[in-house]
Amino acid sequence: MGIDSESDIAANLQIGPTSLGMVRIFVEGEGIDLPLDFDPEEAEEIAEELLAAAEAAREILAGGAGKGGKGGAKGKGPKTR
Repeated sequence: MGIDSESDIAANLQIGPTSLGMVRIFVEGEGIDLPLDFDPEEAEEIAEELLAAAEAAREILAGGAGKGGKGGAKGKGPKTR
């Protein structure tokens, strides 16, 4: 499944700090609990990517070309702890 594929899967998303000074994105869905921990700098990069994707989506809705493409943290995966 790609980033632009539709899905009927539903999940809850929680974001907050951990007691170890990490930022946790917690995804909870049917049969899955997925904690993803990031250091604060990585979390800021993710936040910037979310803002850029939101702007690109607005441009698409407005009929503009948009930036499109695939997002994702560049060269870094999540640290699970």
